[in-house]
Amino acid sequence: MKKMVAMGLAVCMGVMSLSGCAGGSKNAAAGGEQTAAEQTVTGENGADQGGAGQTGSGQSGAQKAASGLDKLVFTYVTSPLNVPTIIERNQNIFAEDFRKMGISVEYAEINSGADQTQALASGDVQVLYAVGATSVILSAANGADIKVLNMYSRSPKAFSMYAKDDSLTSPESLKGKTVAGPAGTNLHELLAAYLATGGMTIQDVNYVNMSIPDAKAGLDGGSVDVALIAGATAYQAQQQGYHMVADGEGLIKAIIAVAVREDFYNENRDVIDRLMADQEKIAAFMRDNREETLKIVAQELDLDEQAVKDMYACYDFSLDVSDEDRAGFQKTADFMLEAGMIEEPLDVNTLFFQ
Repeated sequence: MKKMVAMGLAVCMGVMSLSGCAGGSKNAAAGGEQTAAEQTVTGENGADQGGAGQTGSGQSGAQKAASGLDKLVFTYVTSPLNVPTIIERNQNIFAEDFRKMGISVEYAEINSGADQTQALASGDVQVLYAVGATSVILSAANGADIKVLNMYSRSPKAFSMYAKDDSLTSPESLKGKTVAGPAGTNLHELLAAYLATGGMTIQDVNYVNMSIPDAKAGLDGGSVDVALIAGATAYQAQQQGYHMVADGEGLIKAIIAVAVREDFYNENRDVIDRLMADQEKIAAFMRDNREETLKIVAQELDLDEQAVKDMYACYDFSLDVSDEDRAGFQKTADFMLEAGMIEEPLDVNTLFFQ
């Protein structure tokens, strides 16, 4: 039975943890979790970048990849505030540096965590550049070869619970209420963690599995008492004067990571070294060119610059894996076991390169 639940949740589980903190948006419906399994593979500069080809050849004297690798595919998901992803492609960092190794770069727009990990397992994608901890854990629990290379972001304040009724101020006040949001995500974990602070479980509320837009629509229409939402959708609720019951601060870690297959890591250490160096280069650009970064992100996501600035403050984009990050992974794995998403306990230390 748990196996069936896990399989079902794998389908519905998107890149929830890619959702941003509440901030202004010109298109509020664009925020929140992406659950559609849309996938588009584009060349190293993308159709909108106007770059020159992707042969990766013609670099005289360049140090080629030791393994002979000639193409590298990264996942590419920008919404609602994946700043490193947006800056990397805008500045052509991967394309330019990997070309020196004779490697062309392509991007796969895969807006589902389950589809991301499946693409990694099949070899269609080599680097999951921003994948949620829930997706990594579920994939590993199902026997897939997947390892965390480094962190991408942490954003607990990006996830929130909104209601029209401002009397809903405690876990106990939610007893029997209809709460809607996407299952198997950071928002699902947020609800469970919030209820636990009052000695309650999800069985104490009427939990309905819905996408973020549907949960918000239910809240607007009155069929939902509490909506689990994030990003621009949460901003819209805030602008409408709705009551925030809680956000993820102090309750969940909301970790996003960069992941690869272990066999790829072992066979392409020079490529991995270049990838790590490029991520440091992206981080340096974000740090040294903050105003330009905000403008680039606002343009890419069609958001107001002030909204991007407000949302940016909710994120920690540091790359290093800390003990706190490992503890956050373990907390999520334990939640998934309790929720029936995985069948056996998982020691998350096995997910990291030692």
